[in-house]
Amino acid sequence: MDVIIGQLFAGLSVGSVLLLAALGLALTFGQMGIINMAHGEFLMIGAYTAFVVQKGIADAGIALLISIPVSFLVAGIFGVLMEELLLRRLYVRPLDTLLVTFGVSLILQQGARDIFGAPAVEVRAPDWLLGSLNLFGTALPLSRLFIIGVSILVVAMLSALLAFTPFGRRIRAVVLNRDLAEVTGISSRAIDRLTFFIGSGVAGIAGVTLTLIGSTGPTLGNSYVVDAFLIVVAGGVGKLAGSVIAAFALGILQAGVEFQTSPSIGKIVVFVVIIVFLQIRPQGIFSFKTRSLA
Repeated sequence: MDVIIGQLFAGLSVGSVLLLAALGLALTFGQMGIINMAHGEFLMIGAYTAFVVQKGIADAGIALLISIPVSFLVAGIFGVLMEELLLRRLYVRPLDTLLVTFGVSLILQQGARDIFGAPAVEVRAPDWLLGSLNLFGTALPLSRLFIIGVSILVVAMLSALLAFTPFGRRIRAVVLNRDLAEVTGISSRAIDRLTFFIGSGVAGIAGVTLTLIGSTGPTLGNSYVVDAFLIVVAGGVGKLAGSVIAAFALGILQAGVEFQTSPSIGKIVVFVVIIVFLQIRPQGIFSFKTRSLA
């Protein structure tokens, strides 16, 4: 029983990290069709923001809590700048966005090296996250429980934003039919800009949670950006619920396989499962029906 609980918890914690990394892509890729290879660098920006905040605030617990909204703002601003200066000119050329954002990712990585140095830096976890919670004889690390809680909170807030606010209704209108939304008076440019801000900001929050797992370096995002894209595609492009299901399902699968074999084998099995699944259901878990005639 304790082994089952331990593996389920490990899968949920892995899925929570993957989900936080993928949520921003679920918004930007789903609505705007932008292949943002710099998304991983927004995670890196969030992690370094937590490092900077902790340098200014001695109390690690307060620094962590402050880092979450600050990293959201900082990463969101970087995302808006990239969208405004580069991506808005490439919406009709989606493949070019892949090359441009890949270049931006290299620039951001080098910028991090120049500012913080090549060696990885450490962000201290607060004392109240250093222990573990004993459940049926299984020790559950509090830091992992915190990450799961943050991911649930972010999903709930995004779901409420999309379902119950005027901004959410405008996003859905633009996704369903951009031209018709503009005819009704909705500024698709403003929606795109705000969506990119939120998507990038969520990646910044993901970066803060990653500081509780390991060190922070310029290439931190490289380990998560591919998995994030796979989760978005497997869940159904533009479908938040699909990304949630895909992230936790793949997290549990990966943790289970790694427990029996090794981390590298776990990655391979996850990739194979996703490829087979997309061959059977190429639209993902949920398909997005639109009113567009194009």
